[in-house]
Amino acid sequence: MSDANTQSDMQKMFGDFAPKLVSLTDDVLFDDVWEREGLSPRDRSLATISGLLAAGNIDQLNWHIPYGIQNGLTETEIKEAIIQLAFYAGWPKAVSAMNIAKRIFDAQPEPRK
Repeated sequence: MSDANTQSDMQKMFGDFAPKLVSLTDDVLFDDVWEREGLSPRDRSLATISGLLAAGNIDQLNWHIPYGIQNGLTETEIKEAIIQLAFYAGWPKAVSAMNIAKRIFDAQPEPRK
């Protein structure tokens, strides 16, 4: 996933501490699963954000919401997904996810969609 000069986010976080987790994340998850045909990166991001929220893995949204934006998701789409999941995954999870989304979008330059 990276060349000799650029480290992935996982390499920066875990480097030599957990090299297998880094390898699985970079080589299997992002270089294989995320690159498969069948779903666009945008759709994969929407599914991932939804799955993380539903499972209660809210902290991971700090990385996946910006990645979803990079992959073409709009602010409206992310907020609507969170609202939709409030009724299926639980209100507290949705409120926590919306807090993260708000912080991320508040920090972004205009225009917002």
